Amino acid sequence: MTAQPFTTRKLTKGDYDQIVRVIDKWWGGPTSALAHPLFFYELGELARVVLHDEAVVGFLLGFLAPAEATGYVHLVGIDPEFRRQSVGARLYGSFEEACRAAHCARLKAVTTLGNDGSVRFHEALGWRTEVVEDYAGVGRARVVFTKPLG
Repeated sequence: MTAQPFTTRKLTKGDYDQIVRVIDKWWGGPTSALAHPLFFYELGELARVVLHDEAVVGFLLGFLAPAEATGYVHLVGIDPEFRRQSVGARLYGSFEEACRAAHCARLKAVTTLGNDGSVRFHEALGWRTEVVEDYAGVGRARVVFTKPLG
């Protein structure tokens, strides 16, 4: 039997250290501040990684938000060499499974206007999309994604 090329599991400290080293390259600009250590040390139970040959090729930093028992996706990154290979779907599927086990009622994520790739991705996975004016402050609308887990 041939081993699967990808594995998905919880984030470890070693994974976090690797992510901080590559995130700016993966995102094409300074982003490492968004991968704050609290997502590993304090909120890491739901954070997920996808591995290929023991190397992290994707990550999802998410946590349980107490409001309405919500699983919140904060930040996702995928190695550009592994995009369009279902890494994102694996991350979201694993996160959703963990949120269901934690009795979450829904999932939530947010992106900026104009991030059409993110909108298409979330909609393909069954998430609802809504533009919320002033979400991030006056004049700063955001696209808010939700998915009920009921």
